[in-house]
Amino acid sequence: MFAARREHLERVIWPAIAAGQVVLCDRFTDATFAYQGWGRGVNLSWLESLEQWVHGSRQPDLTLYFDIPVNLGQQRLGPGRQRDRFEREQADFFERVRAGYLDRAAHDPKRVRVIDGARSVSDIQRTLEDLISTY
Repeated sequence: MFAARREHLERVIWPAIAAGQVVLCDRFTDATFAYQGWGRGVNLSWLESLEQWVHGSRQPDLTLYFDIPVNLGQQRLGPGRQRDRFEREQADFFERVRAGYLDRAAHDPKRVRVIDGARSVSDIQRTLEDLISTY
């Protein structure tokens, strides 16, 4: 995973930043800490070492974490939907993942912004517009 991330940084992200472009990613290293570290129990210090080795001190300028209670997230998947391997996990896995994201946000609150995903779409949109307009 980190090897693929390094290649993506070198081939896509860093050149785009150097060219003055804005780069958006739907997941990055915070997801690794949440899912593999907190969710699967991979040693967090190992992940920290890999993170440092792969992208050094460079971090996204802004990370948006849409937080909702686990039971609400599972309800939103809806019945009859084919679930992927993560979506088939038990609620305790998602509680650990959520705790991982919230831990990352607590340790870097200027970068990792927690958005209350239980609010209406229009409320969330206004929050995002306010956050993104400052960047």
